[in-house]
Amino acid sequence: MEFKWMIVLLLSLGTIFTTISSKIVVNDSFSSGQQRPHVIKSIQSEDGDIIDCIDIYKQPAFDHPALKDHKIQLSPSHDMKTETASASKKTHAGRNTGSPVTLTTQTWHKSGSCPKGTVPVRRTRTNYVSKGHSDSNYARKTPVLLHNEKQSNDSKKLYLLQQNHSLAILHADGFAYMGAKGDIRVWNPKVESDDEYSTSQVSLKSGPYYDYEAIEAGWAVNPKVYGDRKTRLFVYWTVDANQKTGCFDVTCPGFVQTSNEIALGAAIYPISNPTGLPYQITIYIHKDPATSNWWVQYGESINIGYWPHDLFALLRFHAQTVQWGGEVYSPRVGTRPHTSTAMGNGKFPDYVFGNSGYIKRMRVVENNMVLRFPQWVNGWSDEYDCYGIFYLSDYVEEPEFYFGGPGRNPMCP
Repeated sequence: MEFKWMIVLLLSLGTIFTTISSKIVVNDSFSSGQQRPHVIKSIQSEDGDIIDCIDIYKQPAFDHPALKDHKIQLSPSHDMKTETASASKKTHAGRNTGSPVTLTTQTWHKSGSCPKGTVPVRRTRTNYVSKGHSDSNYARKTPVLLHNEKQSNDSKKLYLLQQNHSLAILHADGFAYMGAKGDIRVWNPKVESDDEYSTSQVSLKSGPYYDYEAIEAGWAVNPKVYGDRKTRLFVYWTVDANQKTGCFDVTCPGFVQTSNEIALGAAIYPISNPTGLPYQITIYIHKDPATSNWWVQYGESINIGYWPHDLFALLRFHAQTVQWGGEVYSPRVGTRPHTSTAMGNGKFPDYVFGNSGYIKRMRVVENNMVLRFPQWVNGWSDEYDCYGIFYLSDYVEEPEFYFGGPGRNPMCP
C-alpha cells in the first residue's frame, strides 16, 4: 500500500514539474532568440500573436538612457475631452454627416486579458537580423535623405516632401499645438513588397523637414516590422527625421505604456469592408500641461501611454504642425513603374459613399487648451494621380477628409 502511494506521489510531482516548466517556456521564451524577463502572463491570440503581460514598472521603455530615473505617470493630469460649442467649423444646416461610431477592438482580446499592474506587449516573432536588418534600424522609417545621396540628383522625386514617402494629408500649422485628434476608418490595403508599408494616422511635428521631431499614431500594414499584412495599431516617434532615432511601438525604448487593455502592434478587429459598417479607431494625442508628456488615447477613454518629454527638444514645448491622412513608403514611389501599394482601401477619395480612406472629427488643442476644429487647414498630396485627397468643408456641419488610392494605375504608371 505504501509503495502504491509512493508511485502516485512521484507521478503527481512529475506532472507539477512538467506544468511549471511549460509555463516558464511560454512566458519567458522569445521566438527571436532573446529572453523577455518580468512576464507575468502570456496570451496566445487566435491570429498567431503572443501577448506578454509585463510588469508595468519593468517594461522596455525604461531601458532608454533618458528615462533611467523616470517616475511613471499612471494617468493624465488634465482631462481634455470636453469640446466647446464652436468645436466644429460649421454650424449651419447642410449635409448630414452623422454616421454610426463603430469602434474596433483587438484580436487578442478574444483569448484573454492582462491583469492590472501589467502592460500587454506583442512578442516579436521574426528574427529580422537573419533577414539583413539590425535590431537598431529594422523598425525605423527610412531617413529623408540616404547617406551620400543628394535628392537633387533624382529629378523624378523632387516633388516628394520626403524621399520614398508618398503623403496624402490634411495639414494645419500657424499655432503652437498641444494635441490632435481624429476618427480614422480602418481598412486593410494591399502592400506589394515586404519592405513597403501603408499607414493612416494622426501626426504632430516640429522642426525642419530634414531634421524634424515627430509623434504619430494610427493603423498600419507593415510587413517589415510586424511580419505579416494584418492591419495593426501603431505609435511612432523620432527626434531627427529618422536619421538615427525612431521606432514603431516599443521596438525601441521610449514609449511608456500604462494601459493593460491595448497592445501596440496588435491586430485591429474588425476591419471595414465596402458593404459593411464603417469601423474606425479614434486617436487622440495630447500634451499633459503638468508633466509635458505626450499622451496617446485610444477610443474616447483608454489612455495607452505616453512619450516622456525627456525624449524631445522641440516637442518638449509644443508641435508646430498637425497632419491627418495617409502615408505610403516604397523605394518605387515617384518612379516608373510605380508601386502598387495602396493607401486607405486602395480607392480614390469617395465622399459620397465613404468607400475610401477618411478621417472625421478632426480636432486640435492650441495654447488656450481647448479641443476644437483647427482654424486653418490645407490639403496636400505628393502624387495626386496615385493617391488623391478631397477635403469636404462647405455646407457641412462637420468637415471630413477623404484620401487614398491604388498606387500604380493608368494615371500613375
